[in-house]
Amino acid sequence: MIKPQHMYKYFISICFLFVFAESFSQEQKRDTILNTEKDSIVYKTNYGFRLGVDISKPIKSLIDGAYSGFEIVGDYRIKKNFYIAAEVGYEEETSAEDYTNSTAKGSYIRLGVNYNAYKNWLDMNNEVFVGYRYGFSLFDQTLNSYTPNVSDAENGNYFLADMNTTSSTATNLNAHWSELMLGVKAETFKNLYVSFSVSYKVLMSVKDQEDFKTLFSPGFNRIFESNTGFGFNYTLSYLIPFSKK
Repeated sequence: MIKPQHMYKYFISICFLFVFAESFSQEQKRDTILNTEKDSIVYKTNYGFRLGVDISKPIKSLIDGAYSGFEIVGDYRIKKNFYIAAEVGYEEETSAEDYTNSTAKGSYIRLGVNYNAYKNWLDMNNEVFVGYRYGFSLFDQTLNSYTPNVSDAENGNYFLADMNTTSSTATNLNAHWSELMLGVKAETFKNLYVSFSVSYKVLMSVKDQEDFKTLFSPGFNRIFESNTGFGFNYTLSYLIPFSKK
């Protein structure tokens, strides 16, 4: 027969067991709710207009006396990894060749898109991007001087003609091209970005000066015989945030 004091002990033990079980159950439930809330947190990022300048061009202007130029850059985020982008600028460059000296100057615009292939950590907005641009330039070209190639080696005449220093200018010349870009963009301070990119350009069409081939087109750079070219940009830009998504 169970004594009363033993029954009290069993009863107290069972009560403690129920209290412990209930406490453990409540703690588990609390942890589950906290974890669920933590997992459900959505980290939003800035969407807006980013505006900046290409600082490589004024640096080149200081180093190379035959060149001057500036460029304004901008992009707008339309989706998580997609941006519409544009560059607008002005360039002037004098090309000194063996028998010619010419100067091209004018404005240009490049329009296209960038795709960010970099997966950011939380609260980061860095980019490793690929892009496409359509470019158009409108410019004037001046043939400053030239030396006619009248050498007649077959008849023993190896003397070049005198240099002609009478300049001639053609206006309203234009060029169209496509380019592929590859670059990186890093947020160094809040909403302030530094970007570096390179591009490969393919000339689609160019209007040449009469009797003289265009050697340089603003926005495209030097035009080689293959009608291809290369570009380089080093930009500083600031993001004006409109919303968070």
